[in-house]
Amino acid sequence: MKTIITTLALVFITALNAQNFTGKAIYKTSKKSSIKFGGDQEGISDKMQEELQKRIEKMNQKTFILNFDKTTSVYKEEEKLEAPKTKPGSSGINVISLGGSGSTDVYYKNIKEKKFANKTEIMGKAFLVKDKLKEYDWELSSETKNIGKYTCYKATFTKEVENTNMSIANGETKETTTKETIVTTAWYTTQIAISNGPKDYQGLPGLILEINDGTNMIVCTEIILNPENVATIEEPTKGKVVSLKKFTKIKKEKNDELMEKMKSRKGMDLGNGINIKMGG
Repeated sequence: MKTIITTLALVFITALNAQNFTGKAIYKTSKKSSIKFGGDQEGISDKMQEELQKRIEKMNQKTFILNFDKTTSVYKEEEKLEAPKTKPGSSGINVISLGGSGSTDVYYKNIKEKKFANKTEIMGKAFLVKDKLKEYDWELSSETKNIGKYTCYKATFTKEVENTNMSIANGETKETTTKETIVTTAWYTTQIAISNGPKDYQGLPGLILEINDGTNMIVCTEIILNPENVATIEEPTKGKVVSLKKFTKIKKEKNDELMEKMKSRKGMDLGNGINIKMGG
């Protein structure tokens, strides 16, 4: 396996050593809904359940662009026209966002210096999360598959996460915390031998074209090497500078505040008999 990877990497090392090597990768994301409806709950019709599931599915289908060179990259959502807003009360269903990973997020990576800067926000407040890049304990495999014209190799890593489950049934709210072991699978190509990928993923001997952790899926649909219109790769500067640990704490506190507000309300926006999973 090691010999195969080394050989393929050497084939393309000349292209990557070009003085002004740049590239653009387009990724499509999707996410399984973690909202579950209780049975025979008052106020939730089959039509409402179907509409909410479709709305959540559509919200989670997004397009992101990774502009990269040999050592740095910027990952952000593709700019698009804002969809018309639904009139209040038109469907009886409102989808609430807990903040983070919005359309204005910019995720900058410097592979050489092993650092990142993520411009993001929580409930409208701008933050600039600056810290060291994550180190993944990748397990390489000899298994391959093609993504477009690229031959990709499989790599996995395992982590344990803590999830908070909030159930809302007949006006009563309960929370439970569980631990879960998640296996994340990546497919990378040594035909583009840079140790980078979408979002906060990196650390493999080639560009990551697909990520799947069982809930979130990120798939590369197009790659343009040395494009005519080269995007500027710059580290973001706006927002309150915090470490990843500090940002995680702030986000949890804000989410807890939102949950408390939801608990105190009667006639929830999302209806009764709903289970919401947070974490991962």
